[in-house]
Amino acid sequence: MGSPLLHCFDSDAEPLVWMRHMASGLPLAKAADRLRSLDIQLADHEGFSEALSALDQGQPATFDGVYGSGCALVTAGIARHRKAEGKGPTVLVMADAELMDDLADDLQTFTVAAVSRFPPSQATNQREFALDEAYGSRIRVLKQLLRGDSDPILVTCIQALMQKSPSAETLLGTSKRFRIGDSLDIESFPAWLVENGFHHTSAVELPGEFSIRGGIVDVFAYDWHRPIRIELFDDEIESIRQFDVQSQRTVLNLDETELTVLSNRYVLDDHLSSCLPSDSWIAWHEPQRIDEQGAHLLSLTETPETLHGLDIVRQSLSQFATLTISDLTAGSLGVTCRLNTESVEQFQGDLDELRSRLDRVGEQGEVHVVARTDGEVERVHEILQTTQVATQGRLKLSVGCVHRGFRLLRENVTVIGCDQLFHRGELRRLPKRRLGKAIDSFLDLRQGDLVVHLAHGIARYRGLKIITKQGYAEEHLELEFAKGTKVFVPVTRIDLIQKYIGGTKTRPRLGQIGGKTWIRQKKAAEQAVTDMAADMLHLTAERMSRPGIAFAGDTQWQYEFENAFPYNETTDQLHAIEASKTDMQTARPMDRLICGDVGFGKTEVAMRAAFKAVENGYQVAVLVPTTVLAEQHYRTFKERMAEFPLEIAKLSRFGTTQEQKKVVAELKSGRVDIVVGTHRLASKDVSFFNLGLVIVDEEQRFGVEIKERLKSARNNVDVLTLSATPIPRTLHMSLVGVRDISNLESPPEDRLNVETRVTRWSDELIRHAFLRELNRNGQIYFVHNRVGDIGVVQDKLKRIVPEARIVVGHAQMPEGKLEKVMRDFIDHKFDVLLATTIIESGLDIPNANTIFIDEADRYGLADMHQLRGRVGRYKHQAYAYLLIDSHKHVNPTAAKRLRAIEEYSQMGAGFAIAMRDLEIRGAGNLLGTEQSGHIAAVGYELYCQLLESAVRSLKKMPAKLALHVDIDLPIEAFLPDEYIPEPRQKIDLYRRLTRVESYDQLAQLHEEMLDRFGPLPPPVSRLLVLSERRLDAAVWQVESVFLDDAFLVLKSSHGPRLAQLKNASKWPIRIVDEHSAYLRLTEEGRSPEHLLDLLKSILHPSR
Repeated sequence: MGSPLLHCFDSDAEPLVWMRHMASGLPLAKAADRLRSLDIQLADHEGFSEALSALDQGQPATFDGVYGSGCALVTAGIARHRKAEGKGPTVLVMADAELMDDLADDLQTFTVAAVSRFPPSQATNQREFALDEAYGSRIRVLKQLLRGDSDPILVTCIQALMQKSPSAETLLGTSKRFRIGDSLDIESFPAWLVENGFHHTSAVELPGEFSIRGGIVDVFAYDWHRPIRIELFDDEIESIRQFDVQSQRTVLNLDETELTVLSNRYVLDDHLSSCLPSDSWIAWHEPQRIDEQGAHLLSLTETPETLHGLDIVRQSLSQFATLTISDLTAGSLGVTCRLNTESVEQFQGDLDELRSRLDRVGEQGEVHVVARTDGEVERVHEILQTTQVATQGRLKLSVGCVHRGFRLLRENVTVIGCDQLFHRGELRRLPKRRLGKAIDSFLDLRQGDLVVHLAHGIARYRGLKIITKQGYAEEHLELEFAKGTKVFVPVTRIDLIQKYIGGTKTRPRLGQIGGKTWIRQKKAAEQAVTDMAADMLHLTAERMSRPGIAFAGDTQWQYEFENAFPYNETTDQLHAIEASKTDMQTARPMDRLICGDVGFGKTEVAMRAAFKAVENGYQVAVLVPTTVLAEQHYRTFKERMAEFPLEIAKLSRFGTTQEQKKVVAELKSGRVDIVVGTHRLASKDVSFFNLGLVIVDEEQRFGVEIKERLKSARNNVDVLTLSATPIPRTLHMSLVGVRDISNLESPPEDRLNVETRVTRWSDELIRHAFLRELNRNGQIYFVHNRVGDIGVVQDKLKRIVPEARIVVGHAQMPEGKLEKVMRDFIDHKFDVLLATTIIESGLDIPNANTIFIDEADRYGLADMHQLRGRVGRYKHQAYAYLLIDSHKHVNPTAAKRLRAIEEYSQMGAGFAIAMRDLEIRGAGNLLGTEQSGHIAAVGYELYCQLLESAVRSLKKMPAKLALHVDIDLPIEAFLPDEYIPEPRQKIDLYRRLTRVESYDQLAQLHEEMLDRFGPLPPPVSRLLVLSERRLDAAVWQVESVFLDDAFLVLKSSHGPRLAQLKNASKWPIRIVDEHSAYLRLTEEGRSPEHLLDLLKSILHPSR
């Protein structure tokens, strides 16, 4: 029977090129221009010009009959008039932040005028200022207004106006401008920053931080998108550079910058109005709703003294020309303009119903459909090309944003957005700042941590130490072995050291220098991994030999589906998508793991694979661990694929028996294309007409049996597995190439870290966090994992925050009741969902951005990370509170877990958390007792290396090429504390230097050090030169260089290359044996500079 998608797709349809660039004969650009000039026609509406004239005279005016996104059109008309008059900004006041953002988005569709937002801040203290981008936006807008270079349209909301602002004097008094050539007092500048609440740190990552390294000052002001690096020559500013937080590298050179250090030590008691130009206009959208929202906000606040009253806000703005915009005004203010518009109702039904409804809506008139992306435009054109509005040339398609459609009755023009047309949810991510850095477990090395020395075994790290040898200083890692034996490892051999993660709860014994235990343990581990690798390769070969489905290449519909994705894919996402498509198009069963942290876009990768399978006539089964996640994925798939004729069903206990029977029957007949389900999918009564792809989400939650049972339904089925915290065995198999893996390591650009706090239960804290979320019209998860006393917790929360609407949900509820609870919470009928861990797997509600985890000490690290991942999926800063009973003693293991989850709150911390979890609780039976013992003996990192080497050996692949050359010469080459004072940064750079494999990499590292830390002192320059000499020596297969009395000695295991080096050199090198070459040195030739130059001329004779 096949897929309905195949039945609809016509490869002989009209030319794709025409379809791609035209929409009913009108180019996209022309359609967009038409919308941006639509406001000109408002002048013909009764009273519009008169209202503008009254406002020009400072008189009030009312615009009535303005429905939906028509507000953006009216604003565009006002902005056009203001620009022609050369006047100041128009300030739009909305009832809440959501409407403010909607209007700002819609305005981009109807005007070319620039739009700014003046948002409400959620920050209440210095720490929150750093994380709250809205606080920075407020400062930025106020400064622009004071400078007279603000955007012509400013959109805000009543909450933002009720929050007190700094006065113009305070803003100017806390700002300093810096220009190239100015002088900067390096002594008083840090004191000024600290005095104003800035925090000194080794590397600037957050607003409100600064760092000083010699003549380089890094600082991050609250109103900047990126931090600034000021480089000094003596006390003169030599350069001002904007740099990226993650890479710490320069991205833009500036001539000047203005630094504002406004902090909570200053009294904020002024209004936005104090910074507005006198000729500004104030527009109140739906004044009655604004009054209601203002009163609601005052009823929720704990500190009414921090807010202006609604009357005071109105009074502060009364000096400006004022207008109101409403759909049905309660009373007129001054001259009234009644626009002849109406709203467009939500579209329902299938695609055929949508087409006929659109023809009715746009009867005899012009219809503008506004899509999010170019790809969506193509798909919409294809869907609507048979409608009357399209065939008669009245359908206009463009790219933009329209939240709520409207119709201009006089002009007979209808404007509607695709979200409304296809009944889709809101998609928005706003933040522009990128905070936080990638995690490297080695960088977390602290004094006292256990490490593995590859030659000597397990030791304790005691820190970095400068040792003087033959009159020259060199930095070493100090390691302590058994019986207090100290070993000093030169930083140039930092590659010999690994952080110890043993996967066992017991502390390992320290290695004994000269003992044979370590050699035995390494040998035993090598033998064990060789056996394990052989077993795994046998399984892989068996899978590779089976015939699979070779799906066809991408079609036009696949192209349109992918281009309708409203965000920019990350590079990792694109690689994962490409890899999964390649697997699917190859005639062998796919078995790929997509490993990415919570919110990194795994579901989109899976949906593209699912779409490809269905388009090729196959069915897709999406296996999820919980009914809640099944409901979530079902909604996500339905919304994402709304524009395509796919039949998507769900199979879980949320459905009635009758509904389940219907889905099972339709799976068997082939009517259903994609089914999302729980373990129920693997039941014996479920059979597929033509299963082609199985997607397993949250893999770590399933046993092997269920996955295998689904695969056995068709032995050549493709399998795509998604996991944020992969089980260690899966991780091993993937890392060493036995199983295919795609790692999503880079977060979406606009995702914010979740602010995570571990705290004892506090009524005051809970009330504060609840009210902050309610103030921004948000929702809250409260996780309490015991059904027995969940009612008691509900009563406590009602007492603490009586204003909040609380609903309880847990797995022991009847199916229908739990489903209703979830739906009501999604529809915002309740503010707080008090639930067990049923929310852990995949309940994505963009509006819920605060989560409390009660009795957090009872949870594993991975569980806490999953729960935390339920928030932070929208534009707002998200918060996770890990609560501990106020009278309970926390055991050491739980304390470690809680510290780790608080520490690893960066985007992409999932892998680091999985490693720390392994470190804390042990590998256990996940790897089998025997393998777990070997990991405990040699450490996780070395175990993985041994496993990888075993696989390469069994596959008859060459061993990994190691470029290490040991150059031991009396040369001072290290990173001085004065140049890089932070040990973490030092270790990072030392490790990267040992991993350099090309001259380009070395040049990039050189540039980075110059950029981040300034001019290189001599020891650092020599360190880089030594790295270059190592690369030179590796070319000749020289393995070590050292002094032996008056001779420079070069050692190599490859005699012929040593002979070639002798012949190519102008120096009198003597080959002593097939592995050693000697060169006699003169007295002056033993100085560091001479040695480096000599080595260069020997190893690089062509230079």
